[in-house]
Amino acid sequence: MSAIFDASKLAPFALLEEPQLTFDPTDTSLDVNPLRGLDHHGPYSSSTFRAYTPALRIATIAPASGWAGLRDLIETLRSSQKPGDRKEYVPYFRGFVGVFGVPLIGAPTGSAHIKLPDDLNALGEGGLAHERLLQALRGGMDRLMLVRDQFDVALVHLPDAWQAAFRAPGFDAHDALKALGAAYSIPTQVINDRAINYLYKASLAWRLSIALYVKAGGIPWKLASLPEVPEGTAYIGLAYALRGDPKDAHYVTCCSQVFDADGGGMQFVAFEARDPVKDIEEARRNPFLSRNDMRAVLARSLHLYQGRNGGQLPRRLVVHKTTAFRPEELEGALDALSAVPEVECIEVASSPGWRGVWLNQGRKQGVRSEPDGYPVPRGTVLQRSGHSVLVWVAGNAPRAALQGDYYQGKKSIPRPISLVRHAGIGPLEITALEALALTKMDWNNDALYDPVPVTIRYSQRLARTIANVPSLPGNAYAYRLFM
Repeated sequence: MSAIFDASKLAPFALLEEPQLTFDPTDTSLDVNPLRGLDHHGPYSSSTFRAYTPALRIATIAPASGWAGLRDLIETLRSSQKPGDRKEYVPYFRGFVGVFGVPLIGAPTGSAHIKLPDDLNALGEGGLAHERLLQALRGGMDRLMLVRDQFDVALVHLPDAWQAAFRAPGFDAHDALKALGAAYSIPTQVINDRAINYLYKASLAWRLSIALYVKAGGIPWKLASLPEVPEGTAYIGLAYALRGDPKDAHYVTCCSQVFDADGGGMQFVAFEARDPVKDIEEARRNPFLSRNDMRAVLARSLHLYQGRNGGQLPRRLVVHKTTAFRPEELEGALDALSAVPEVECIEVASSPGWRGVWLNQGRKQGVRSEPDGYPVPRGTVLQRSGHSVLVWVAGNAPRAALQGDYYQGKKSIPRPISLVRHAGIGPLEITALEALALTKMDWNNDALYDPVPVTIRYSQRLARTIANVPSLPGNAYAYRLFM
């Protein structure tokens, strides 16, 4: 039996360039590796950050036994650190002041350093373990508010000895702390025992230093201009959370920051849907909004964008979410965005079930090809149809390596993300390039990229917090309060 191989061939693939990051407002200091860029150029906001934050001041909430560990941790960030892992990606850390241009110090008043009892049972005034912990955290934040002008970020040590209080039905200690921080407008950094004892000090220093700098109001990097992406483009990410009694459950949709074309964002929208969920099981499988709710949440998001841009509308707006857009959602989106010339609605699926192996020309006679020692290059694009494309955001990224090749994580065969366009026109390669670039805009870690674009990552984080903290109001929030 003869096989017709042409009938089964996939469409040709394309390779996208690794998106550049910029470390100054003039786009003259560029690098594809965020850590190398910080090391060579300093952070994007370095010229302005020092003017209003001459020193980054740290407040602390911790059990008495954790005090020494926190001091050692801060000293790690102040000191130079030689990479011990990911040496092909992580540069030498020159100390916080050497990288970010401002010293890292403890808050100057003792009232900003709060010691809690080591014994979990001594926290709070009674109740279950998680209730005691919540009382203690709320009390600590109350005290910090009295000296809010004396610090920039609060470190909160949650030791392993308190693990019994970290989770309970409808409660998550991390999310509860972030909700408290949002209510008080206090950026917080959770420190666990793993961070204090982490062996690879350079990686720890890079990761934690970037987070502290952002939480204090700094901008480490932005996206450089992307080829062929129209000026005036903005991005919105949507994620949904169910909360309330299952008998009367309803959505709260979390719109991430409205990102400009350079990846700069502003505020979250935590929007409580008005229309109740009719079918809970269907909602858990494929959450969606009514036309009215989609119109309302996107209109509010657009209003935030206009507030930042002198009342101007974006020329093009791209909306990301992890589930398919239902017809009523598309109608609501187009209602709200009718004044925007170009609108794209993109479904971003992180587990499409595909894999890819990079093949080289065979070196032996009769062997047509052989697998490479590294995976498919990051930025490989395979178009599946006129409205869908596969993008390998995980993969080999030699341009970001300090030497040789670099595959983040070094585990398994990378899978692509799937992008499906439900509304909009234009080359899908541009849509793919935007998604690839936005995987580099999570300021809450030191990695080269996230598995999904930051539009999805940020909105998912707030959705999780809202699901675990039903009392969190449906307001607009700065993302740094939830990092």
